[in-house]
Amino acid sequence: MSNAEQHASHPAVIKRLRRAAGHLQNVIAMMEADRPCTDVAQQLHAVERAITAAKQQMIHDHIDHCLDHALESKARSTRQVLDEFKSISKYL
Repeated sequence: MSNAEQHASHPAVIKRLRRAAGHLQNVIAMMEADRPCTDVAQQLHAVERAITAAKQQMIHDHIDHCLDHALESKARSTRQVLDEFKSISKYL
């Protein structure tokens, strides 16, 4: 399996993260402009949700493709794959 197949979701994740970065820059500008705290908090919440969604998509892609491929190809032991799953799932 090629790297592009393993990480098919990465372009979408990168797009989400770039959008979140742009929103974060807007939040900084809002704070510098002394905008109301409620408005700033609302935008920070949106940034946080966008980053969380990107993280979950990346982790699910890793579980669906990379770990599944490792099990099918017997490239690693089942124990190693399970340990990797446990390690990455703590970030969900």
